[in-house]
Parts: sequence; C-alpha cells; structure tokens
Amino acid sequence: MRPRLAPLVPLALSILLAACATGPQPIDDTVATTPPVIEQPTPAAASPEEPSEESLAALTDAEAYALPPLADSIIELGYQLVGTPYRYGGRSAKTGFDCSGFVGFLFRKEAGIELPRSTREMIKVDAPLVSMDELEPGDVLFFNNRGRGRVSHAGIYIGNDQFIHSSSSRSGGVRVDSLHDRYWRSSFMEAKRVLAQVSPEALSPAN
Repeated sequence: MRPRLAPLVPLALSILLAACATGPQPIDDTVATTPPVIEQPTPAAASPEEPSEESLAALTDAEAYALPPLADSIIELGYQLVGTPYRYGGRSAKTGFDCSGFVGFLFRKEAGIELPRSTREMIKVDAPLVSMDELEPGDVLFFNNRGRGRVSHAGIYIGNDQFIHSSSSRSGGVRVDSLHDRYWRSSFMEAKRVLAQVSPEALSPAN
C-alpha cells in the first residue's frame, strides 16, 4: 500500500501550494473601500512674490523723484533773475553775475551746495557725468565757447533742450537759450548731475 501512495505526495503538495497562492488577496482600496481621509499638512504662509523688473524700476524712479523739488526751486529762482546784468566775477543778484557766479549762487541758495568759483574748477566737481540725451532739469552744463579746448562757460539745464545762464553783457546777462542753437550745441563739452551730491537731510520735508 505505501508504494501506491508515493506518487500522490507531490500532487498533494502542489494542491496545497496552489491553495496558499489563491488565499485572501489584498483589498483594492480604490474600488472596494472608501479611500481613507488623509489630513494634509497646513501649508506654510505664502512668501511674498519677488518684485518684478517693473516694480524695481518704479522704486528706483521713486528715489530719483526726490531731486526735482530742488531742481524746480533752482530753476524758479533762476527765472526770477532773468535780466540780471552780466558782471565779470559777479556773484550777486544786486550787482550781477558771471556764468559760474550765477550757477554757484543758485546751488548755494536752493540746494545748500557750495560749488567752486571758476568754471575750470567747477567742471572737476565729483558728480555723475550725463550725456546730452539724458539731461534732467538741474544738471550743470559746461561749454567751450572760445575755441581753446577748455571749459569757459556754464549754465543749468531747465528741460525741453533749454538752459539758463548768465551769458554776457552784450546778450543781456541772465537769459534762457536752446541747446538746439548751433553755437551752443557745437561748444557743448559735458554735463554733470551736481544734485546727486545733495544729502538725504537736504531732501527731507523739513528743508
């Protein structure tokens, strides 16, 4: 009898293994049951968006806009002095101005900036250089109107390609001229943004 049972042993083992393989299977949660509710972590507070190039430019412009009130006051006083006679070495509204005396008077009175007395020294002031196509009101202009290759005249840009200066006794002293004029355009040397020297205290409302 035992020899007859021997061939059945492998068969029994196979059936047993098959039964194990077809035992209970894992439940498919996506079909048979409702998905468990998983609490999501509370998101961290959203960080502020990084400023765009436009907003940064606006901030930069906002800082630059602090200067025009001083430029406006300089130009306004300059207009009040139109017609003041030219006087070589002059720096007074009562007796007259030469070109550097006029520029120095306006910056001293309205911006608290003490500029060198002569155009030769004034052009050396440590201030940003400005090209003619980037001029803003209040920029100081320097000219060589004697054909000697060095500075000999100064004025203040007032906008719209115009500048105010104490020209000469023959032309009526303090007056407004255009940079479109061939004479002034050809003798233009450089411009400096002297108002960039103004201290933050000078820009405060208290002043």
